[in-house]
Amino acid sequence: MSKLTEYREKQNLTQEELSKKSGISVRTIQRIESGIDPKGFTLKALAKTLNIDEINLIKQKPLITESSQKWVKIINLSSLLVVFIPVLNFAIPLIIALSKKQLNVLTKQIITIQILWTLLWLTIFLLGNIINLGELGRDIVIAIMVILVLANAFIILRNSAEINKNNQLFYSPKFSII
Repeated sequence: MSKLTEYREKQNLTQEELSKKSGISVRTIQRIESGIDPKGFTLKALAKTLNIDEINLIKQKPLITESSQKWVKIINLSSLLVVFIPVLNFAIPLIIALSKKQLNVLTKQIITIQILWTLLWLTIFLLGNIINLGELGRDIVIAIMVILVLANAFIILRNSAEINKNNQLFYSPKFSII
């Protein structure tokens, strides 16, 4: 059942009644209910008539297919194996993604997270060594680096759980470095 059919039936409307209220032809409503996404004026008119947000009438396409879900999980969890080694935590997932031809939206986001984490980790490491803060300063830098490693492990595990549940990432950047 399409989303339009679901909302139309909740309001006890026939296709003809929805057509009259929205100004959209019955044939267009039938096409949308058969699986075609509404666009432009049609989308706005139907959403306004049904008193719902436009996004509710558009099919949400999954970011990955079921067949590639396995590889996305492996790529994500591969970072966990080398979470203490900054460059490998994005190199290994990148190598797996490229070799298995799984460079999709999710794997790019996973690798981007690991690249950003590596840059942050290395920056703190370098600043800690460049700025002579004494013994206490070194201990603070080491503590921050350990916290970053633990935070990264948490992000990897939380994203893995979300991949299992919803085929998406819980923590995901809105951009991709690769």
